[in-house]
Amino acid sequence: MSAEKIVGTGRGNRFLRVVLYAVLILFALYYLLPLYVMVVNSVKPLDEIRQGDMLSLPQIFTLEPWAKAWSSAQIGVQPTGLRPYFFNSILMVVPAVAISTILGALNGYVLTKWRFRGDDVVFGLILLSCFIPFQIALIPAARILGMLGLAGTTTGLVLIHVVYGLGFTTLFFRNYYAAFPTELVRAAQIDGARFFQIFRRILLPSSAPIIVVTVIWQFTNIWNDFLFGVSFGDFDSLPMTVALNNLVSSSGGVKEYNVHFAGAILAALPTLIVYIVSGRYFVRGLMAGAVKG
Repeated sequence: MSAEKIVGTGRGNRFLRVVLYAVLILFALYYLLPLYVMVVNSVKPLDEIRQGDMLSLPQIFTLEPWAKAWSSAQIGVQPTGLRPYFFNSILMVVPAVAISTILGALNGYVLTKWRFRGDDVVFGLILLSCFIPFQIALIPAARILGMLGLAGTTTGLVLIHVVYGLGFTTLFFRNYYAAFPTELVRAAQIDGARFFQIFRRILLPSSAPIIVVTVIWQFTNIWNDFLFGVSFGDFDSLPMTVALNNLVSSSGGVKEYNVHFAGAILAALPTLIVYIVSGRYFVRGLMAGAVKG
């Protein structure tokens, strides 16, 4: 190939790269525009939003909408701020994610390294739970929570999310452990290692990628859930998403858009932070085996 053709090819590649990056930047701006509108208008006075352009930068910077969205002022029997409900969501998400992840890891371990007759049928039934709509489970779940005395409690919400998320966590770990060398498990059994010893010392130390995938998946689903929270929560156990809806509804005839934007950002901030901090590990975990099987 001549030098002119090499130079021409290099220029063509640079042009395609510039076009590609321009398109990617355009899409990024398009998807980030709603976030920009929320952030900008959450630090504006309400009069400025009504009179001006929602895309313009604030002329008067104020954090009062954030304080009002976060505060726990009492109206009637229910706080209007998001602060108590934020901690309700934390108390619900942390144990639900931890329990469903541990149980999913144990299920994946059993279904791949301790095979038994009918294990494929069991896995198929567990996998079927991933496709059951939330609405179908509402009435049976409500009856079970009532029988257990957990209706309207944070513990009841934790139980619901653990049961409903168990199908996904089992799927992730089962597919990940299917690619793990079975010979290591057999060698450990010959050396006298027991069930939990093999799991704790051999499989669990190598499960960091899929644990990250499972935690992010469960955290996002549970934190953003609205249906289970509004159906099974009570005044003392409502999660953040339900409180955000109540915050918008409590404005009455006056729509405090700046407060609503601030509340929406506060509700979305934990999941946003999780993806920013561990997003790269999420992709690596998927590539390491979460979509294999």
